[in-house]
Amino acid sequence: MSLLEHTISAIKETLNQEAFKAAKDRLLNQAKPAGSLGIMEDISARLAAIKGTIDVRLTNKRIVTCAGDHGVTQEGISLFPAEVTPQMVLNFAGGGASVNVIGKHAGAIVKAADLGVNYDFDPDLPIFHKKVRYGTANFTREPAMTRQEAIRSIEAGIEIVAELMAEAPVDLLGTGDMGIGNTTPSSAIIAAFSGIPVEKLTGRGTGIDDAALENKIRVIQKGLDLHRPDPKDPLDILSKVGGLEIGGLAGLVLGAAAHGIPVICDGLISTAGALIACELAPSARQYLFASHKSVEIGHKYMHDRLGLDPLIDLKFRLGEGTGAAVCMELLDLSTRILADIKTFEEVGVTNV
Repeated sequence: MSLLEHTISAIKETLNQEAFKAAKDRLLNQAKPAGSLGIMEDISARLAAIKGTIDVRLTNKRIVTCAGDHGVTQEGISLFPAEVTPQMVLNFAGGGASVNVIGKHAGAIVKAADLGVNYDFDPDLPIFHKKVRYGTANFTREPAMTRQEAIRSIEAGIEIVAELMAEAPVDLLGTGDMGIGNTTPSSAIIAAFSGIPVEKLTGRGTGIDDAALENKIRVIQKGLDLHRPDPKDPLDILSKVGGLEIGGLAGLVLGAAAHGIPVICDGLISTAGALIACELAPSARQYLFASHKSVEIGHKYMHDRLGLDPLIDLKFRLGEGTGAAVCMELLDLSTRILADIKTFEEVGVTNV
């Protein structure tokens, strides 16, 4: 059995229903109007079901930002050159990126992962060194990668979770991305799964103008028409029009689910990875939280397919794991809402 197959088989089909019921009962009887804290109550009950207790403690929070380059940038689909990808990975490693700052505030440790950056990093650089190849191919001409490379990218993400768990049990995992041009394969992925017209799914990424957006739509459609990825085969879609960091992100979700770790996915690219993961293993969705609603228009369709509602809308379109970092504080707070708000019985309130 391969690592991917083993991991999928290790994901529980159902969460702890006794803990979920206990959480719901406690929320119903707390000294406040029932349901008055809205979505925060739903989050707390889901976390209780994942962790098997109503007193969840999210002590060890980690964010992994997966990076990779994309051959499709040759088609002029991004404002920034591909050389920015390794520069940003170095910035992550140095602690100077947006996700580092927001993650630190949330009490999370941030670490980048090289899944497919077209650059040779110093082996001593404090990142996860998981390079599958030096960037994907230009999918308007050939498949982005081989099927085996797609599997390898997913398994690299699974390995990262195992390595984190070997250091200390992870209580909450956030996923983030870095890769110039990666909104293009992400849009291609949701188009391939859903059959929704590309123009309805494709946004401006780094802020391209109208002409560049029209070109980006043409590029995605060309890749889909050339390769005809099978909507029933997530590995076929990933290999033909996906990205190596997207595979890594899928592996993070699968690995976390297999270990019983809740996962907050970030924006469009992280959600593309989560989508691949949940198409491979539908039970993984139970562990998944959608952090925010990205400005990227395809993000909504990913959430719809996953059946998830984003927790916030701050008009983010950065990636990196920034939205996941912000929402870590919300999940933290939800655990205290469940465990620490007293019930009517506990405070001696009667006749309610």
